[in-house]
Amino acid sequence: MASTRKQPVDFRKEEVEFVTKCWKSATSLSLVGIGSVGKSNLLQHLSDTDVQARYLGEFSGKLKTIVIDANMLGPLPAERDDPFRCWAGYELLMHRLFLAFFPLDVLPKEEAKGFYETYQALQDGSNPLFTYMALRYFELGMEYFMRHDISIVFLFDEFEELLRQLPVKFFQTLRGLRDLNKRRLSYVTLSRSPLPTLVERFSIPALEIEPFVELFTDNTYYVGPYNEVDGRRMLDELVRRRQQAYPEPLNYALLEATGRYAGILRASFNVLEEFNGVDLARLPADQFAALLAGKPSVRSECMTIWTSLNRSEQHVLKAVARLTPYTVNPESELAVHMLVQKRILRFDKGGQRLEITPPILNQFVLSNPDPT
Repeated sequence: MASTRKQPVDFRKEEVEFVTKCWKSATSLSLVGIGSVGKSNLLQHLSDTDVQARYLGEFSGKLKTIVIDANMLGPLPAERDDPFRCWAGYELLMHRLFLAFFPLDVLPKEEAKGFYETYQALQDGSNPLFTYMALRYFELGMEYFMRHDISIVFLFDEFEELLRQLPVKFFQTLRGLRDLNKRRLSYVTLSRSPLPTLVERFSIPALEIEPFVELFTDNTYYVGPYNEVDGRRMLDELVRRRQQAYPEPLNYALLEATGRYAGILRASFNVLEEFNGVDLARLPADQFAALLAGKPSVRSECMTIWTSLNRSEQHVLKAVARLTPYTVNPESELAVHMLVQKRILRFDKGGQRLEITPPILNQFVLSNPDPT
C-alpha cells in the first residue's frame, strides 16, 4: 500500500457506495483507474472495518475482505510450469486467507485445527501431488469459514501482474469456486485497463478466460479523480504535513490545474515553493498549468498516466492536442470512449470540442511525449 493513513469514513463516497452494493449481493466487480488516480488509497479504504460497518451495517460482521497483492507472489520458474504457477496462486490466496482470520477464533477449536492442517498440507512440497491438490486444499480451507455463514471477498490489486504471471486455468478455477459459492464468494479486480483490454494485450485466449471475465462484464467502475470534498481534504493534509500554507486563490487554482488527481496534486503542491516570488494565482490558468507540468516530479506523475494508456488512446490525445491528424475509425472511436470513461477526455459543450483534463495533463500532452 502506498499509505497507511486512515481516511474519513466518507472518503471516495461514490466509489464505496458502488462497491459495497455489489458486496451485499456477492457480485464481483472490476475497478479501473489510470495511474496517479489513487487506487491504492481506495483499496485500503475499502478494507477498513469502520468503512464496512458504515456502508454495510450488520452485514459487515459476516464479511471478510482479503487483499491479494500480485507483487507478493513468490519467485516463479522461468519456464512456463503451469501446475506450479497455479499452485503459487492458490498458496498466495490461502496464506492471505490464513492471515485474515488469524488467530482463527471465529472457528470452533477443532475446526481451527482442521483449517491449519489444511493450510500446512497445501504447502507440503513433499507430496508428489502437491501442485494438483492445491486447489482442493484451498477449496476446503474456504469451506471452514463459509459453513459459518461468512462471506469472503478477494480484492486483487495490480491485477495485470496476476494475468501476466498465472495461467488461464487458475482463473477458470476461480470462476468454478465462485459458482460453487455464489452467495458467499466474490472478487474485486483493480487494474489500469478494462479486463478485455488486458486479455488482448497479454495475448490470452479470449474464449478460455471468458467465463472468468464475464463475472465483471456488468460491474466495471472507472475510478476518477477525487471529488471536491476529498480533493480539499487532501490539500489540507498536504498543508499540515509540509507546514506550508498558501492563499486561497492559489489553493483553488491548484485544485483546478491538477483536476484533483491524487498523484498530480501531491507533486504539484510540493513544487509550489520553487516559484517563490511569482504570484502564481494571477497567472492565466493554462500558463499556471504549464509551469507545473514542466517540473520533473509533476511530469513523472503525468508520465505514469501516459504509460497506463494504450497506443490508440495516446494517439487520440495527441490528435485532440492537434499534434497529429485525427482519423475517425472504430479504433479511434473506441479510444475516445475509453478516455471519456477514464475522465481524461471531456466534451466542451461551449466550444463543441473534446478537451484533455486535467489542465496539467493537457500541457504534458502538448509537450509531445514519445514523439516517435
